[in-house]
Amino acid sequence: MYAIVELLIRLAQINPHIGDYKGHVTRADVVAVKTTKGSIAFLKSLIVQQFEDPELITEADLKQVALAFKPSK
Repeated sequence: MYAIVELLIRLAQINPHIGDYKGHVTRADVVAVKTTKGSIAFLKSLIVQQFEDPELITEADLKQVALAFKPSK
């Protein structure tokens, strides 16, 4: 879970509207994360990379992930 929170912190620098961690559900190779302001999906491989070697995640990677954010209605 800490790697997910760390990813959300990094994504907040790109999109401050993503919000804070509330919970997550794992589905196949994707982790669906609920935030205080919506939801976002991460590939499990990205979470593992954040845990094992976060400096390998580029800003371009993070920008691509940030595009998947879906705000609450």
